[in-house]
Amino acid sequence: MRGISAKSLQEVLAAVGAVKGSTGDLGAELFNVVSTLDREPALRRVLTDPSTEAQAKAGLAKQVFGQQVSADALTVVQAAVSGRWASGRDLTDGLETAGVTALVAAADAAGELDAVETELFEVGRFVRSDAELRQVVSDRALPAAAKGELLGNLLGGKVTATTLALASQAAAARTGSFERVLSAFGETAAARRSRLLAEVRVAYELDDTEKNRLAAALGTKYGRDVHLNIVIDPSVIGGISVSVAGEVVDGSMSTRLEVARRRLAG
Repeated sequence: MRGISAKSLQEVLAAVGAVKGSTGDLGAELFNVVSTLDREPALRRVLTDPSTEAQAKAGLAKQVFGQQVSADALTVVQAAVSGRWASGRDLTDGLETAGVTALVAAADAAGELDAVETELFEVGRFVRSDAELRQVVSDRALPAAAKGELLGNLLGGKVTATTLALASQAAAARTGSFERVLSAFGETAAARRSRLLAEVRVAYELDDTEKNRLAAALGTKYGRDVHLNIVIDPSVIGGISVSVAGEVVDGSMSTRLEVARRRLAG
């Protein structure tokens, strides 16, 4: 977001940061508010109308959501509608970001942030590996609640509650495909500790010493801590392929052989 929407988003995130105690439930409540505003464009237009006083919009938000959400969630929603947004869509996108931020903060407080980052990556791989499932969760014509229930049946008990909540929200595909949104949520989780995400492809499982050495080397290269998402890929053959910050560092033997083959072929 840019301009007035970016400033309003900062104020909304500040309201999330001011909440005391666990923010896990807050995230779920904000996602529900987003769902309501997506279904009610007329309400969204009123709540983002620049000609209406902020106090009046905050009052309307209380009338609509006051009995549906907690006091903390209502405070965040009122902070959102009191701001100025370039479009009604920016308001709902901002509240979704606030929900993600709240869930990530709760996971961090619970010591689960590392697990969430890894699980989000693995969920993305799991969905990509099943063409039918990928089509279902990416179908915007299907109700988000139904897709969330499907993911709950598939992932329940296998991932943290935070990961499941984020994956279910990604299935709404509000701002892009399921995979794109899930990846963005993973970046938000990494940004909680100012980290970068790296996809590492190797032919065999790395031990802790190798992982630590690689993470340290990448951290030195990029000037930030790096979270490794390891993919075991037999086609790598030897060496390693790393994708981080939009850059691919491919030192795999398979790539070297392919380069050599092309050179020989002229």
